[in-house]
Amino acid sequence: MTSEIIESFEKTRIAGSIAAGALDEVSKIIKPGITTDQIDHLCYEYINDHKAYSAPLFYRGFPKSCCTSTNHVICHGIPKDKKLFEGDIVNVDVTAFKDGWHGDTSRMYFVGDVSVKAKKLSEVTYKSMMKAINILSKNITLGDIGFTIQDYVEREGFSVVRDFCGHGIGQTFHKEPNILHYGKKGTGPKLQPGMIFTIEPMINEGDYQTKMLNDGWTAVTKDKKLSAQFEHTVGITEEGYEIFTLSKKGLNHPPYSI
Repeated sequence: MTSEIIESFEKTRIAGSIAAGALDEVSKIIKPGITTDQIDHLCYEYINDHKAYSAPLFYRGFPKSCCTSTNHVICHGIPKDKKLFEGDIVNVDVTAFKDGWHGDTSRMYFVGDVSVKAKKLSEVTYKSMMKAINILSKNITLGDIGFTIQDYVEREGFSVVRDFCGHGIGQTFHKEPNILHYGKKGTGPKLQPGMIFTIEPMINEGDYQTKMLNDGWTAVTKDKKLSAQFEHTVGITEEGYEIFTLSKKGLNHPPYSI
């Protein structure tokens, strides 16, 4: 790979590690009674302590340092003083901006004991992301990524959100290409070494249709059933791929052993 690509991977690796570390810390505080504002404060402080910046803060007017999406919230939930309750599931989405480069990742968390359905939804969502990541190599198409996720998720009885997608990332937070989580094999542009983007499937318990709340950010399931999401930032190499946002503690999906 060129020196420019090598540098981009090195910078993204650092930013991604910080973002993943913030989510590791979240694992320590998730329990009934905490607020999503507390999660936001923890993420802000952790990223700041590592001499990075929380990219979502003030991005296009977003008021917080991370997104906290609970139960039927699909994505972009705004942290508040509202408490989490036993049985809730919550996605925490963070992006660290370090030395001009971004690392973007999210994970699901269980608040106490959660339902069998919630556990299965979370597991299928995580597996769908990893199945897509595991096929990454130069010359596969974007459609192959979407097909892999959609085929698995729908066979498990869930649905793939269409209104939001993964994205290119680097020195810019969001850029081309869009990474759809549904699609047909062999369609769309081919992957090339040096590409960096996110894969972040949003999977619903019921129908895939969405609704935006009046705050202009929060997206929820139209049928008010559960939704789950996981996200990694990945890069395409000559040999395959690299995941930049893996937990160094192995805390990649719940339940987390702290």
